[in-house]
Amino acid sequence: MNLGMALVAWLVFPGLLYALPAGWLMSWVERKTAARLQQRIGPPFFQPFFDFVKLTAKTAPARPGLEGVLMSFWPAAAVVGLLGALALLPVFPYAGGQAPGFAGDLILLVALLELPSIGMVLAGFSSRSLFGEIGAVREAVLSVFYNLAFFIAMVALALDAHTLQLADLAVAPFSPGRALALLAILLCLPAKLHLNPFSLANAEQEIYAGPLTEYGGPQLALWELAHSLEWVALTGLLASLGLPRSGSWAIDGLAFVMVSLLLVLLLAGIATGTARLKIAQALRFYARWGVAVALAALLAAGFFPGGV
Repeated sequence: MNLGMALVAWLVFPGLLYALPAGWLMSWVERKTAARLQQRIGPPFFQPFFDFVKLTAKTAPARPGLEGVLMSFWPAAAVVGLLGALALLPVFPYAGGQAPGFAGDLILLVALLELPSIGMVLAGFSSRSLFGEIGAVREAVLSVFYNLAFFIAMVALALDAHTLQLADLAVAPFSPGRALALLAILLCLPAKLHLNPFSLANAEQEIYAGPLTEYGGPQLALWELAHSLEWVALTGLLASLGLPRSGSWAIDGLAFVMVSLLLVLLLAGIATGTARLKIAQALRFYARWGVAVALAALLAAGFFPGGV
């Protein structure tokens, strides 16, 4: 690991300085795409940033004792975890025989990516709100099913390339197992990003904002920031593992950004064109199709590995 480049990955690209504006941009693209598909004008370009600033200037409801500490801790932990995950993404090729960013493996990346979901479940229960608890239960149940497909797909990627190191995974040869694993991950993204048809945990027409119903002010601003960073991290995961490497840092970085934005357009279009599923329908989808594609990737990686 090159320490200087690792700090650049965390603080600059694809970390903090890139991720903050990119997250707000992706949130705007999602909302603007939905608006245009519904023949509405949609929000102005800077609206996600304005919303964040407005929330940070508001005063959050007072929460005494441990409840207030926990409600502030969960969104902060989600933001920190996502920034760590972004620093691990293998965007660039090796430099001088060393990984250009932090020397992380797939297990650490998955753990960091799961922090927002775990934090949201715990936040719903910490708020002592009926709507928050209902949303937390929905998020917990749904996450078990989509994460089963997500974890199997990650194992298939590692088996296909015979490594857990992210830098090695990024440059492994393309194969049927790798393609199916990336497809399984793509199927999990709408649920991980709380988009239709899997926006069950935060169904505003039913349970207001679900786990975040009791949140406001800077705490809610951190959750909105975490959601924006999730867009960057999850689309970046597919972009960094699905793109071939050119050897040029400029080309690889530009391709990473462009593919991430194309994925935002795709997911926003799907979300706009679909209605919210019932909890049983959503679970059945991932139990059947998500796990089936992930298992197919695992079998393909075992019989037709790309890393040998």
